[in-house]
Amino acid sequence: MSDKHYDALPKAHTTYANIIKSLLPIGDNRKVGKDELPQATYYVDDLHIDEGNLNDYRKICGFADNGKIPITYFAVLSQALQMNMMVKEAFPFAMLGLVHVDNSVTQYRPVGERETVDMSVSFDNLRDHTQGQQFDFVTTVKSQEDVIWEGTSTYLARGKKPDSSTVDKSKPRPVMVKPMIDEKGVNKVFEVPEDIGRRYAFVSGDFNLIHLHPLSARAFGFPKAIAHGMWSKAKCLGMMGILPDACTAEVSFKLPIFLPSEVELIAEPVAKLENSDDKCVFGLYSAKNDKPHLVGTIKLLPEDE
Repeated sequence: MSDKHYDALPKAHTTYANIIKSLLPIGDNRKVGKDELPQATYYVDDLHIDEGNLNDYRKICGFADNGKIPITYFAVLSQALQMNMMVKEAFPFAMLGLVHVDNSVTQYRPVGERETVDMSVSFDNLRDHTQGQQFDFVTTVKSQEDVIWEGTSTYLARGKKPDSSTVDKSKPRPVMVKPMIDEKGVNKVFEVPEDIGRRYAFVSGDFNLIHLHPLSARAFGFPKAIAHGMWSKAKCLGMMGILPDACTAEVSFKLPIFLPSEVELIAEPVAKLENSDDKCVFGLYSAKNDKPHLVGTIKLLPEDE
């Protein structure tokens, strides 16, 4: 197992320098077959929250300044570790071909903005998919020895279609039809500006070229720049009001949001959540043709968790 401990999150400029280096055709002997993931865990011991960055994140995503960490914030912070793991370990896939398809975050209790925590990220669950292979990055945040937050980001590496008998079909795909909501739910149409990718990149540290400019996006097959998936998830949650203290928020990313765009958030009321059997369904749709950009659910945690 290849574990690495950091005193602080890696800086964006050093992270992207390593990414560029990994793309150079200089012969990389670390690569392995596509039937295994590196047995690696990267840690940040005593992670201190940058208050300036946190405030910028709240503003761009629409979260309240209430002294607590927004439920999606640790998922964003963990991406610096994820990117370093992909370039420093024997990672079997091309980074530029990966597609973020699902994201789940679980908050076990509210986390104060001045708390010092420990964060770890690991590879997990390589499996076949109808379009190639999928794998997870699993992030765990602890206070002392108590797990207070967990997240799973699922990526698709497109490739040769596997034998259908090996494809994981256990997870049902979320319904993509607009949900019907009552007057207590959320129904908001809003503009996604052309520069949101660049602005969010400076806050999140995710400078993937598909998000920054139409010209750089075209180099990767997109007609325009597209919004970050984790920004769109956070924006939805921020607009849905006060979330439960202990809950899970899951989304599946569908069609990209080409910039600029007009989108529509439709969500059931969070207030309907009274026990762990309840769920709040939400989705972000194109205001032009009703096609889904993401669909998701919020669920309360069982009381014994």
